[in-house]
Amino acid sequence: MKQMQTAKELLGRSLAASGLDALLVGDAAVIVTFHRVHDGAAPSDSLTVSVQMFESYCCYFKRWFRVVPLRTLVDRLKTGRLAGRELAITFDDGYLDNFENAAPVLERLSLPATFFVVTQWMDSEIVPFWDERRGVRHPWMTWDNVSSLHQRGFEIGVHTRTHVNLGRVSGSAAADEILGARLELEDRLSAPATSFAYPFGGRRHLTEENRELVQAAGFACCCSGFGGINLKRTDPFSLLRIPISNFYASPYQFVFDLALGRTALQW
Repeated sequence: MKQMQTAKELLGRSLAASGLDALLVGDAAVIVTFHRVHDGAAPSDSLTVSVQMFESYCCYFKRWFRVVPLRTLVDRLKTGRLAGRELAITFDDGYLDNFENAAPVLERLSLPATFFVVTQWMDSEIVPFWDERRGVRHPWMTWDNVSSLHQRGFEIGVHTRTHVNLGRVSGSAAADEILGARLELEDRLSAPATSFAYPFGGRRHLTEENRELVQAAGFACCCSGFGGINLKRTDPFSLLRIPISNFYASPYQFVFDLALGRTALQW
């Protein structure tokens, strides 16, 4: 595994240096998503990248892509004005380290980002099952933190009320998770919330019925999380995002897999 990562990293460096990644990525738009940004995570923690690694990604994105707000990318998709090599940075869930560690790096590099929050988890002591199984607890942002990010120019998006699997719930329960979360977030921020990312992010984690509920709730887009890039014909309610984790040894390995279309996860 380590040797494979090293080989991909070297090839990724060659792609970046030669400009071949521009040819291979073409006019596609890339959306990446992070979860946690902090130091000292176990190697098996696939949701966390170190602060230094996060900054390396941000520097790489700034150098090789046009980093734009997610809402800008969505607008360009809707009007067919996608220029290519555009990239949007997103975060899922609402971990406190997003506020403490990620936001300062983004501000220092003047990069926009969207933070998708689980509304009922903000200002709470809830431990999700994936952390409970590992015997760890990672704190959530407070609503003051979320408001601060909004006031500093970052977009705040909706990630449901309780991180429900929208591939399993339907009807009024799904509507409450989707529209209810939007109304709650808008009430907290006194501002529109127009971007939505569904929890877990796999192909099976959102039914078509619930995708329609996302659109009916007034959102401008719906983001997945199983990899892939977005072309000019991509439906904004079927946006593809690439999760960034320690699976990639560096941004150079990331761009190697990106250029060869190998970012899709197998759920």
